Amino acid sequence: MAANRRPTLADVAREVGVSAKTVSRVLNEDGPASARTREQVLAAVARLGFQPNLMARNIRVGGPDTTIGLVVPDLGNPFFGAVAGSIEDRVRERGLTLLMGSSADDPDRERALTDKFLARRVSILMVVPSVGADHAHLRQHRAVGLPVVFVDRPGAGLATDCVVSSNREGARAGVTHLVGYGHRRIGFVGDLPTRLYTRRERLAGYREALRDAGLPDDRLLIASAHDQHDAGEATARLLALPDPPTALFAGNNIVALGVVAELARSGRKDVAVVAFDDVALAEALEPALTVVAQNPEEIGRTAATTALARLDGDRSRARTVTVPTRLIVRGSGEQRVSASA
Repeated sequence: MAANRRPTLADVAREVGVSAKTVSRVLNEDGPASARTREQVLAAVARLGFQPNLMARNIRVGGPDTTIGLVVPDLGNPFFGAVAGSIEDRVRERGLTLLMGSSADDPDRERALTDKFLARRVSILMVVPSVGADHAHLRQHRAVGLPVVFVDRPGAGLATDCVVSSNREGARAGVTHLVGYGHRRIGFVGDLPTRLYTRRERLAGYREALRDAGLPDDRLLIASAHDQHDAGEATARLLALPDPPTALFAGNNIVALGVVAELARSGRKDVAVVAFDDVALAEALEPALTVVAQNPEEIGRTAATTALARLDGDRSRARTVTVPTRLIVRGSGEQRVSASA
């Protein structure tokens, strides 16, 4: 065997002096083989470092793989990392392996990833849907028993299980908290694109809180940003308004970092802040950051448990599970409006 290539089934067969079919029977435990032959085959496998091609076997026999496919928009976002970690912990108990890919919130890239996962016959498919993606192509796969679960956002064109945060209720609670400290001009810095489900829900919660308090919905106080740098610039623009906000509601963890950085850069300690989703070192900031915390671990755990139930034969109607958020008071959202505001 050449030293620069991976060992094959044929290499193992030659090493032992049996047919490739005999090696296959031993490894797959699907046919007769003497104890001595089995021992020789397994010894040769260990000696050569042979790894069976499980995907090829599964395709050949028509069975599912022992993997789960998960598509997320951003592998670097701590929220999705926590969701994925929780999913992995849960499915590992069943001997399943998690495979991940990033769509970069691009529908075409998401479709390419799901197609690759489907081609290797994953046991479960989980997707954080991209804006504009159509999931009708998954109907046939779901109809023949593949568990499909949408995570964090609903999909389009497919009725299937979905696990989301209480986005609207959480945002409403966060903005209501700011209103309770006397703020009447509250800015909203949300994610992009504006059609993103989580942004729309959180903006709706923001507006409901204003309406409940009898406050006007001023479009000048609504800004958008997709990364930390843009969030900082959006914050600077809001604070430069003739009638600027006295408080800001950050629509997600990445936006929150940009908002906090701009307030620190400009020395604006008089502006109250509440962020949707917790951030690393939030308690180390000055003041510490008040947040509406999601529960990514519970989202991942619920998504995995739902998918495993489907794998075990649950054929009940598709359902959406909403995981509650909670307000964590730390200081930044408890600053009252100054007398000069």
